[in-house]
Amino acid sequence: MTTSPPVTDRGRARQRDSRRGDNLFFNLSRGSGILLLVIMAAIAGFLTYRSALSFGHNEGNFFTTFEWLPDAPKPVFGIAVLAFGTIVSAVIAMLIAVPVAIGVALFISHYAPRRIAQPFAYLVDLLAAVPSIVYGLWGALFLVPHMEGLTSWLDEYLGWTYIFDVTQTGAAPRSLFTVGIVLAIMILPIITAVSREVFKQAPRMHEEAALALGATRWEMIRTAVLPFGRPGVISAAMLGLGRALGETIAVATVLSASPILSLHLLDPGGGTFAQNIALKFGEAGDNGRNALMASGLVLFVITLLVNGAARMIIARRKEFSGAN
Repeated sequence: MTTSPPVTDRGRARQRDSRRGDNLFFNLSRGSGILLLVIMAAIAGFLTYRSALSFGHNEGNFFTTFEWLPDAPKPVFGIAVLAFGTIVSAVIAMLIAVPVAIGVALFISHYAPRRIAQPFAYLVDLLAAVPSIVYGLWGALFLVPHMEGLTSWLDEYLGWTYIFDVTQTGAAPRSLFTVGIVLAIMILPIITAVSREVFKQAPRMHEEAALALGATRWEMIRTAVLPFGRPGVISAAMLGLGRALGETIAVATVLSASPILSLHLLDPGGGTFAQNIALKFGEAGDNGRNALMASGLVLFVITLLVNGAARMIIARRKEFSGAN
């Protein structure tokens, strides 16, 4: 019959230190989470308070009015144009960026040789760190002049869809479509970097089992890698969407802001929440700043809803990820 070795004083001290460290880490983690919730609640409360001050002076409907004149003798302002421009430009960016990002991430993680994959991955990470103003200047000085050919082609062959019908001929293509392309290029490195790391975590045994059963490399990726990485890709896409929704300087540099809501996405005009705040905050009066706070509150709520929806999708898809 064997007996457990006696616990020495040094062992007891080590156990007490370990428990003390665990408790300290647990309390710090819990405090950090509570602090984050307090900060978000404080931001929401501040925006709500300042927004309520502006609603009493608004002569129009905040959700349907196109004009933004909060400092006029009869203040009239609304978010119809801003909400439309923010959502449309972000959707265009996601439709372009997400498929390309997934393809690039799969190329780096499963197709490219190591001597090519490593420098390519570093390049993607560097692109994610480029400041927004650089993308904005590139879009205004390079992309906008070179968008005329694509705009003409879309108008000629897809103008029958109405959304690609150009009605303001001769105008520079500083449109929501151009903004969407700039945003897609901005969020592409973020989605690619996160997706690449997720795909690299796919269980090696699952990949080898698929190949052993006769699957091609693409069939192995489709059956073993993509199901495992789906929650991570969704998280990466939501991270990119968050940046697209709140982007300020690049949009302000590229887009020709105007209080016009048009479904012709190739026509110049429109606006976004972040762009409107950046352009008008410095010159706004008291009521104008409160109105901008109200638009910021709407953007805050939209971002929370998007992230909440993403968490629900990930929770439903969690059983297919292979992480459990």
